[in-house]
Amino acid sequence: MKQELFETHYQDKWQAFEASLSALESRKRSHKAADVSAFAEQYRQVCHHLALAQERQYSPYLIDRLNQLALRGHQQLYQSHTNIVYNMVYFILLGFPAAVRREFTFVAIASLLFFGSLLVMATLTYFEPSLVYSVYPEGAVRDFTEMYDPASKHRTESTRTTADDFAMFGFYIKNNIGIGFQTFASGFLLGAGAIFNLLFNGIAIGAVMGYLTELGYTDTFFPFVVGHGAFELTGIAIAGAAGLKLGYGLLCPGRLSRKQSLIQAARAAMPLVYGVFFMLLIAAFVEAFWSSSSYLSNTAKYTAGACFWLLVLSYFGLGARHEPK
Repeated sequence: MKQELFETHYQDKWQAFEASLSALESRKRSHKAADVSAFAEQYRQVCHHLALAQERQYSPYLIDRLNQLALRGHQQLYQSHTNIVYNMVYFILLGFPAAVRREFTFVAIASLLFFGSLLVMATLTYFEPSLVYSVYPEGAVRDFTEMYDPASKHRTESTRTTADDFAMFGFYIKNNIGIGFQTFASGFLLGAGAIFNLLFNGIAIGAVMGYLTELGYTDTFFPFVVGHGAFELTGIAIAGAAGLKLGYGLLCPGRLSRKQSLIQAARAAMPLVYGVFFMLLIAAFVEAFWSSSSYLSNTAKYTAGACFWLLVLSYFGLGARHEPK
């Protein structure tokens, strides 16, 4: 694209960003959250335009102008709002759901791979229980069968202490974060690693689900998983989407070098990763202190689980609707 066309195409966006900068620099703090969110998106676009201008070797005047805008924007974003709590709340309420919708294609593909393989394997294992041994060794099958056996599960829950809950909370954090990070980081293998991890985790979970359902352990298995599953399973799928984003950046760099494309993809994927860690932390908390509780009825767990799933879907579908694309 020639410089004249480039400037004509994006001139209005630069002027709008400059107006937002002037308002912030003059301490007009009456902006709503949606306006702050809009500024962050404008800043990201200006940085992208600056990178394009430098790569295409446009005039020093244009590069200098965009660089000044980017520097001013950086100062407002990273110096004006240094409060950690503010940044965390802003990201949770606006940044994360908006990032998920921006990468909807990758999220949809990852969800199809993960939840699709889970449901298919659960169905197959339900009708052919021996398939579980193609995924798990005999010892592991024996362990989780005993874990969800109604008799042994009741004995275990009745003797579980608060200290045990905290110990399991730490274990679940380590386990969940490990799965999420592995699913994301494996995207560096041209996306193939992310696809493998999504399918592997889906098949592994589906095999357990189908096997225990066929045994009739539904009153112990589903009340346990329905609560934290809303956060954990969704988090794994989004981690896979972040990994697919990395792989796509490497496979399809477009006019950028593969290094530049990977850096750009990683920057776009990082909000997904931060959000995944947040979701998996919630999942670990629910799993340790709610899902395993012997004082709650199955009805209460199913009701809470349905509310959690509705909350998660509404959060991603309706949250931060005013953030620009």
